[in-house]
Order: sequence, then structure tokens, then C-alpha cells
Amino acid sequence: MQMAASCRLPPLPTIREIIRLYNLRAQKQLSQNFLLDLRLTDKIIRQAGNLRNACVCEVGPGPGGLTRSILNAGAADLLVVEKDSRFIPGLQLISEAAPGRVRIVHGDVLTYGMDTAFPPHITKEWEDEPPDLHIIGNLPFSVSTPLIIKWLEEMSNRTGPFAFGRTRLTLTFQKEVAERLTASAGSRQRSRLSIMAQYLSTVNTCFTIPGRAFVPKPDVDVGVVHFTPLVKPRIQQPFKLVEKVVRNVFQFRRKHCHKGLEMLFPEAQRLRMTEELLRRADVDPTLRPADISVGQFRALTDAYGKLCRENTDLFSYEFREELRQKRHRHRQMKSERR
Repeated sequence: MQMAASCRLPPLPTIREIIRLYNLRAQKQLSQNFLLDLRLTDKIIRQAGNLRNACVCEVGPGPGGLTRSILNAGAADLLVVEKDSRFIPGLQLISEAAPGRVRIVHGDVLTYGMDTAFPPHITKEWEDEPPDLHIIGNLPFSVSTPLIIKWLEEMSNRTGPFAFGRTRLTLTFQKEVAERLTASAGSRQRSRLSIMAQYLSTVNTCFTIPGRAFVPKPDVDVGVVHFTPLVKPRIQQPFKLVEKVVRNVFQFRRKHCHKGLEMLFPEAQRLRMTEELLRRADVDPTLRPADISVGQFRALTDAYGKLCRENTDLFSYEFREELRQKRHRHRQMKSERR
């Protein structure tokens, strides 16, 4: 890997000039918003930590504002993954200004495999310090939630960018999503996302960027969030199992938690098994979802995991499927009566 001895980029057209030069318009249906102020992009990059001679993957670089700040911070190997072909020429211009330091992938980060995207020698043991690899991105709002869920699952399985160790992420989200990611028990913003992020990583909101800093101006402000995977997750169960329990609990967020937990079980055994689950987990059935701590979710997922091992078909049960079949049978009976 090339050492980034001279980090600063030579003079380049400004981001505004790049946008004009290539006639780039932010596409509303893709929820694209450009950040043109290099002082703000530099500030985002500082939250990632020391990038000198580091490997970085930038997601959705667009016209390249963050890309310049990453290179100016001294990254030696920058992989940019951009889905929108309109931005590739502008990114190539930046690549030419930083010879040997930028790789451009024209593709979708949701399907792009990162396991082999960087040299194996940067890999660290999970228990060690994080590797010299960072994921950074000013994410389009439409992709930010599915993308963080994908990365959290890969974090849990130690695949994708986490095949190299406890890779850190520095990402932008609309302010409301940023607040959900970091919300503590009892908070109005507490959600499924809060639990999924916090049981696997240390999550911090770094600062908020006002919407007016973006072009075009979104209706909301934007939060910059930093994630560091935990050496030992706070819940020791498979990701899909944790996700299923948490999703079911939060689907009735204004009701007592037993209501959502009931949906984990077939109708015929619903009340008995929910009582058994709550008894084993020692969790108050009248707690609201937002008031349940990560420790209590650990107890619930441990108890549910044990019930799944005792009842082999239980994990594959989906209440919506049972409901759909019930409605189908009801319609059939009605039509037969006619």
C-alpha cells in the first residue's frame, strides 16, 4: 500500500464547479443531498479518527466533497462505491489528482462484498484494537436504515468489512434516525434500531449538521454518527433471532411488551408460551417497549433461544403467515357456503 507522504490534493475545481461542469443534479427520488462546505466535510472526517496511511471505504461519494477531505486527511487507500454513473467522471478527476490512492467501484453498496476489498495484512483479531480501516459516508436517506441493518448483521457475523476486525463507521443519518440509534431506555426515540445498534457497538452522535448546509436543502437536519463494534456483544444470540424478538416487541410500541412477544408464538400456545418466556427472562410483562433495557432484551432473547431449541419449528413461525392462512381458510369457507 502506498504511503500518503504528501496528503494534500493539488488545486481542483470546487464541488460547485464540478456540479456545474458535469451538470449534476441531486435526484429527489434517490434522496441525494450534496454537502459543499469543505470545512464541514473535514469536520466529519475528524470524527473518524486518524486516517493517515489508513484504508477507507467511502459509500455514496456523489460529487466528492467527503472524498477530498478523506484524501487530505492522508488516507493511503480509498475505495469509493458509487451507484450513480453521473458522478463517476468527477470522481475520476479526484482520482487522477491522487495517483494510486483511489479505487472507484461503480456499484451498489447494498450488494457489494467488502470481505476481499482490502489487503489481508490490515486484519486484526477481534479482541485487538480496531484495524486501520474506516467506513465513511454521507448516506442518502433512502438507503441509510437498510444499510446500517446490513452492516450490523455483518458486524454480528464478522463478515463484510468486519472480516478485517472491529472496523469503525462514521456515517450521516437524518437527525431522527441518528437519535433513534443512540436513544437510551425510556426515551421517546427508543426503537428497534436503538437495540440492534447498541447491543453490538458503541454508538455516539458526534454533531448535527443543519439542513441548510446541503444542496438541495432537505426538510430535516442531519446527524453524524460514529460506531465502534464491541469486543463482546451485549447479547450472545444469532443476529436473526435478536432481530426477530426486537422487531416483534416494537411492532406495538404503545402497548405493554407482552403484546408483541405473544406474536412470537402460534395462536394455540400463545398465552402459555408468552407467560413461560417472561417467567424465564424475569421481565415485567407490563413494560412498554421503549422502557426495556438491552440487558432485559438479552434475557428475553436467551429465553426465546432456549424455547426455540426445545421446540424445533418455533423459530420459523411467523404470525403474519398464520393470519394469512386463517383468512384464506375463512374466505374458502364463505365461498363454499355460497
